[in-house]
Amino acid sequence: MHLAAAPSVSAVGRALPKNYLDQEALIAALRGLWATKHFNVERLEDLHRAVQVSGRYLALPLGGYIGLDTFAKCNDAWIEAAHELGEAALRDGLARAGLVPADVDHLFFVTVTGIATPSLDARLVNRLGMKSSVKRTPIFGLGCVAGAAGTARAADYLRAYPGEVAVLLSVELCSLTLQRGDLSIPNIVASGLFGDGAAAVVMAGGGRDGRGPRVVATRSVFYPGTERVMGWDVVDSGFKVVLSAKVPEIVREHIREDVDAFLGEHGLARRDIRHWIAHTGGPKVLQAFEGALELPEGALARSWRSLRDVGNLSSASVLFVLGDLLDGAEAKPGDLGLMVAMGPGFCSEIVLLAW
Repeated sequence: MHLAAAPSVSAVGRALPKNYLDQEALIAALRGLWATKHFNVERLEDLHRAVQVSGRYLALPLGGYIGLDTFAKCNDAWIEAAHELGEAALRDGLARAGLVPADVDHLFFVTVTGIATPSLDARLVNRLGMKSSVKRTPIFGLGCVAGAAGTARAADYLRAYPGEVAVLLSVELCSLTLQRGDLSIPNIVASGLFGDGAAAVVMAGGGRDGRGPRVVATRSVFYPGTERVMGWDVVDSGFKVVLSAKVPEIVREHIREDVDAFLGEHGLARRDIRHWIAHTGGPKVLQAFEGALELPEGALARSWRSLRDVGNLSSASVLFVLGDLLDGAEAKPGDLGLMVAMGPGFCSEIVLLAW
């Protein structure tokens, strides 16, 4: 595809809840719960500190979580909070792009932390006054990979409808999935790593004036036999995390070959990529990306900073990193960028961007 005909990323809106706690305050809040169920509280505290997150934004004030003792209560809280945060991210993204809600032709919505029918995107059509002809595609279950995968699917759509505007909205309220009775290592790591946030990627088809990087090409990669690497077990109390310690190993085993094959199809190599946009999977995952791809020092600085400042926001995490890059003045015409994320399946998504 000629670059001028490719869809473009006009803006990335972001929104964070107003409730913020640093990691030590969160550890202190959880310490009493842990002490009643585990003989080695110090070990659990160390696991929280090891994820290198300095603090996180939460959907509710800390006291608001006490009464959430059923899946229904957690999900009702998710619906209410997701409305507010999703609307804020959408409005921010559209304002940055110089658009209004009525300009949106297709709204894609991704999440893995709550459920609703009608889905959140339908409810936001009403709240924002979008046109009645707007198309909607809600996507559930892709987890951390959904920010990149959703961007790719929106770009696929815009290649067919180059005169239109598509928005990808991600809302993840990971704190509302916490299983307080689960003191397994995966749940403790998840409770220290994941935060809450929303992002909205505003994209324009190639037939419109593009003001950001073009989505040149995308690649989805599915790794057979890896269903238990990451995901949820749906239990009576809600979403119980499935998180294998093998995730960094899978990154190291596959991502270089996947990236090199993808770039090679377009006559490119890793040395041609100036901007690396990796989802904030945690310290070991980011280190695996850096090592496997042989990235220069500082190549993932934005991802490391986002991990430290807000934690892993699941599908929104890679979009926060992308938004940070767009906000800066670093990217120049002619630059290439690669967005990479991995998630349940187990799978990866790679998106080639050109400025």
